[in-house]
Amino acid sequence: MFYYRFIMCFILLIACFKGQAVNIIHFTEAKSNYIGKSISYHEDPTSKLTIGQLLKSNVSFEESNSEVLNFGITNSTYWLKFTVSNHSDCRNLVLNLENPLLNAATLYIVKDSSVVDSISIESYKTQNNRVFDHQFLTFKFFMEYGDNVTYYFKTNSNMQLLIPLSIYQKDDLANNLLKFDLRTGIFIGFMLAMLLYNLFLFLSLKDLQYFYYVNYILWVTIAQIAVLGLFHRFLYENYAIVNYIVPFSGAMSGIASVLFVRSFLSIKDYTRRFGVYLNIIIIADAVAILLLFVDVSLGYKLVNFVAGIGSLFVLYIAFYVRRKGSKVANLFLIAWGIFLSTVIVFVLKDIGVIRYSQLTTYIVQLGVSIEALLLSFALANKMNIYRREKEESQKREFNALRENDRLIREQNIILEEKIEERTHELQLSNHSLQDAIHDLKEAQSQLVESEKMASLGQLTAGVAHEINNPINFVTSNVKPLKRDLEMVWDAFSYVENVALEENSIASDRKTRIDSYKRELDIDYLKSEIDFLLRGMHDGASRTAEIVKSLRIFSRVDEDAVMKADINLGIESTLVILGSLLSENIQLDKKLGNLPQIECYPGKLNQVFLNILTNGIYAVEKKFNNKPGGIIKIESTLLADEGFVQILIEDNGIGIPSAVINKIFEPFFTTKDVGEGTGLGMSIAYNTVLKHNGELIVSSVEGEKTTFIIKLPVNQIV
Repeated sequence: MFYYRFIMCFILLIACFKGQAVNIIHFTEAKSNYIGKSISYHEDPTSKLTIGQLLKSNVSFEESNSEVLNFGITNSTYWLKFTVSNHSDCRNLVLNLENPLLNAATLYIVKDSSVVDSISIESYKTQNNRVFDHQFLTFKFFMEYGDNVTYYFKTNSNMQLLIPLSIYQKDDLANNLLKFDLRTGIFIGFMLAMLLYNLFLFLSLKDLQYFYYVNYILWVTIAQIAVLGLFHRFLYENYAIVNYIVPFSGAMSGIASVLFVRSFLSIKDYTRRFGVYLNIIIIADAVAILLLFVDVSLGYKLVNFVAGIGSLFVLYIAFYVRRKGSKVANLFLIAWGIFLSTVIVFVLKDIGVIRYSQLTTYIVQLGVSIEALLLSFALANKMNIYRREKEESQKREFNALRENDRLIREQNIILEEKIEERTHELQLSNHSLQDAIHDLKEAQSQLVESEKMASLGQLTAGVAHEINNPINFVTSNVKPLKRDLEMVWDAFSYVENVALEENSIASDRKTRIDSYKRELDIDYLKSEIDFLLRGMHDGASRTAEIVKSLRIFSRVDEDAVMKADINLGIESTLVILGSLLSENIQLDKKLGNLPQIECYPGKLNQVFLNILTNGIYAVEKKFNNKPGGIIKIESTLLADEGFVQILIEDNGIGIPSAVINKIFEPFFTTKDVGEGTGLGMSIAYNTVLKHNGELIVSSVEGEKTTFIIKLPVNQIV
């Protein structure tokens, strides 16, 4: 974790002052403490200064006043200078640098202003020059009893340049390193146990909060392992991993902590603003990760800055949520507070306010462990709270359901009573409705009959007109025929008398008869009688045709479906309407070869009559008994569809577009008052529907109106 880096920026108030002289480190049988106060240092911003240049030039060194030197995050190279006086029997001494995150360090042994030996260790590349196979930098040097040797130490780092130097006997240092590894193993084991335990809970409960917590523990553990230098110890040959793992794991732990906090504290239930700020922290950490591949030092600074700001903001969010009444925020505040407290102690140790010791050195790992444990408890407590709230909610729902059940039973009783009352009322209303329906049907029948009577009146007038002409042929020819027959009978009598005369000779009788025939103009009389008889025959035939058409048109077959010829029905309808088709109206008739179809012939004839009557009316309205009117009738077989189609079109006044959708409604008419009942087209439409057919109308006002009737050849039962 890197929160302590940011906090350190606020707490670091103690500066380094120039000293007058370098204190001598007197090493005795006992191990020494950190030797920072006996060290003087020099900063080389260029990182180009060599030991030879340092010894020859008059370079000033500043005296340190803290046990552990802390130069912060810097790209400079620092030179340390200290003198050791051996007052022990031990000759094999080890200089221990407890910071595995340095780039490189070199120890120069100087006697009489000249270098007699040097030991160089590059943290990311090799372990060969170290005294122990450990992540700490350990330098071996040999001193006889009473020796007084000056040492120069050169080091730099892309990250925190913290230099905790101490001198040990080899065996004592080995014991200390073993204890460090033991503490590190306990810490890692504890964190792995917490991770596996919560991972098991996640797999069992499938709760995403456990997933976020496992992710958080994982990255926090990786970050602490990186800070402790284990990656430098075991992966030192993988420079790319070791160089980036510390800031990368710090950024990832920051992202994981934000995701966990947002889920655990249910931020979205309180304010959306906090969610936006937390997203900004995630984005900043992501930017820091990308920046690591450009400038490790700059990326590391950004990670530390975001971690500091983020940790304080998370603390504020927890207090805010707690004030809003969240029960789960208590343990979170305690865990987060303990962790931040350990970070503050760690930083105070780094800057010398608190003594650098084993406790202060590893207090962050202790804080992380306590935080992980308390957050695990907090998460479990949150699950318990949720479970209790769910149980209480289920109990309330159960009580509500039981109360609803009671109310429903009571309401059912009331409803049953009301249903009985309403059923009785409905029965009475049903009787009244049935009477009303009966009356309505009678009224409907009367209206239909009225329409039929109107059509019948029109039909009667037409038939009377049509029959009158052939009857006139007969009546007008009867009198001349009677006269001619009387003349024939008189001629028969005259011939008979002449033939019976006994005294006359045959030639004389023939002469007299021929003379009488010439007198009567018997040839003309014969042709006149033939003409009169032919006229009477034509009149009788025409009358018979009209009567036949009338019989076809007025079939009484309302309840019987039969095979019928549609063309024959159209012809009979045209005969009936002959009186309405004046000489000024041109009839364009194209009747195709149709099969007989299953239908109600009389009702279809009524449909043709109603449509043709309206067409004739529209043409008369437009042309006013002047030439130009056209009635077009076509019948065709739609073979692919199993339908016959009858098209009736007129070039009359047309139907306004505003009312064309209303023409099939009962009692709607565009005719003048007294000229129509408004039932003709309604009856026609319902008749076509009864035949499972389709009646389509289209019109252009002032130009034409077209009706298309589609009828199935066979009715589907």
